[in-house]
Amino acid sequence: MADKIKLVLAALLLAAGVAGFYYLGESAAIVRLAAIAAGAAAGVAVAWFTAPGQQFLAFNRDAITEVKKVVWPTRKESLQTAGIVFAFVLVMAVFLWISDKTLEYLLYDLILGWKKS
Repeated sequence: MADKIKLVLAALLLAAGVAGFYYLGESAAIVRLAAIAAGAAAGVAVAWFTAPGQQFLAFNRDAITEVKKVVWPTRKESLQTAGIVFAFVLVMAVFLWISDKTLEYLLYDLILGWKKS
């Protein structure tokens, strides 16, 4: 129950920051942005101390650990893969164009007799 109250309070703090942005409509942009930043920071600070907030932090830590395990491709591998994809797309475009023109010729010229003039 306490976590729900904290989460509602965090949402209200965030909403207060957004409301402050609009309330300070005549102020400088930096002041308006500071209102949003302050509301967001206060909301995150309150949400940090809830059970879902702690679970979210643990999830983020685990995600960062998993990303560090990934073997990222080198620049050369990325360029080679992009080149292969580009070549495949080019070949498929030519194939589909030839298929389209062949079907157009068969249907319109031979079968239906609609000669282009």
